[in-house]
Amino acid sequence: MRRHLNTIYVTTEDAWLRKDGANIVVEVEGAERGRVPMHLLEGVVCFGRPGASPALMAACAEAGIALSFLTPNGKFLARVEGPRTGNVLLRRTQHRVADNPVRAVPIVRGIVTAKAANQRTVLRRALRDHGSRLAPEAQAALTAAEARLGHVARRAAQAEDIDSLRGHEGEAAQLYFGVFDAMLQGERPAFAFAGRSRRPPLDRVNALLSFLYAMLGHDCRSALEGVGFDPQVGLLHADRPGRASLALDLMEELRPVLADRLALTLINRGQLKPRDFTVDEGGAVSLTDDGRKAVLVAWQERKKRELRHPFLGETMPMGLVAHVQAQLLARHLRGDLDGYPPFLWK
Repeated sequence: MRRHLNTIYVTTEDAWLRKDGANIVVEVEGAERGRVPMHLLEGVVCFGRPGASPALMAACAEAGIALSFLTPNGKFLARVEGPRTGNVLLRRTQHRVADNPVRAVPIVRGIVTAKAANQRTVLRRALRDHGSRLAPEAQAALTAAEARLGHVARRAAQAEDIDSLRGHEGEAAQLYFGVFDAMLQGERPAFAFAGRSRRPPLDRVNALLSFLYAMLGHDCRSALEGVGFDPQVGLLHADRPGRASLALDLMEELRPVLADRLALTLINRGQLKPRDFTVDEGGAVSLTDDGRKAVLVAWQERKKRELRHPFLGETMPMGLVAHVQAQLLARHLRGDLDGYPPFLWK
């Protein structure tokens, strides 16, 4: 079983990262603020304008440590990576499968079905945890959406083409986010949610979701590259220059488990306050420095929580699930598994 390694998140604007022996050192205004052995890391994520020495970038590339640069809001900017690893035969198979609907449809079917089922589980847990405190209309809306998501998952499991599966995925998202506001117990109206808005996020809930999705996307891309996949060539998401389509595919079944559930927890438990967000003149909402740090701490803790993998039957940290799913997909494409087993959260 793969070991669960750590990711460093650098949020200070004027930080400088350098290599010192086998360690990564973070400095601010010439003073050392942190030091971590490289063998304990799988990634470094820098927000804003931190810099890194060429020696450190080379060492990270050689050690397979992903060094990524994002905006303060979590938008991907650039990534430093070394020579591609993994089996070139796997990547060639991946490209052939992406162009062959007969082989691609069963994989996409599993992804979409698992995503709808996992969204349904989020609604079920909200009803279990907060049902007695919900207004009757909110409880009824959640109950109805939960049942309809079950129907979507069953229809997706029978779909025969990718366009139909994309339609089922869109229907599930509309149902799910249509009742997301009913699961929020935070301060009103600061944490009201009227639907997804992305570029830019137009409310605090969307800003939080987008930030968490950026973190999950980083982890999924790293997992795929670690196995040897080309993260740009997807099955559910169409190819687009600059988009890691396969990473987006892998994210779909994990969004409700790792990101959405954490967003609800942070808001409902009062771990994030309205003051942890800023609104610019154009209406775009983003996390403050303190808010971003609070989310990153919670994200790392979430990844350490253990669960039992439904296919392998093994207990593992949540942070390893993306790596396990990437390995299972690789085993399927190599012919070691008859089908790709998606992650179904219970």
